[in-house]
Amino acid sequence: MSKADPLHIRPARDRRARGPRGPLLPIGVPRYRSRSMAFDQLVLESYAPLHNSYPDQLSGVDLAVDTIPRMRLRPDSIIPDDIVADGPVPLGRVLAAGVDRYGSPTRARIVVFRAPIEHRAKTATERSELLTWVLTALVAYHLNLDPRDIDPDFGL
Repeated sequence: MSKADPLHIRPARDRRARGPRGPLLPIGVPRYRSRSMAFDQLVLESYAPLHNSYPDQLSGVDLAVDTIPRMRLRPDSIIPDDIVADGPVPLGRVLAAGVDRYGSPTRARIVVFRAPIEHRAKTATERSELLTWVLTALVAYHLNLDPRDIDPDFGL
């Protein structure tokens, strides 16, 4: 078999002896996902029941996760209704549909801030409950509903 033969497969190169290329852990093990990937998955799991309850109203809404809020709120200021916050720290926000700086239309977006939520919740159960609370409040604002209409146990 010559090197010009199309069936000849060259093994992957170990450039400069830096070790194997590719994933170090198999996909099935828990450490395969990073903390941010695990948080993204938890957001999707918390949002799924809300989306399934209101599929037509939420079909045009994007869900996003941002690491930190890029806004500053003063403790003495009044927090707008489209922001869910713990004191002066935003936990999530609803961005209305509009037009971007290039003139293209944008869809409505629900944004969850990862770092403040992870900082406030010490366990996975607390994180899941806080995410459910934040997403319920944001979806209720977007749908112009009372959060207790979506979840009767909201705020208890």
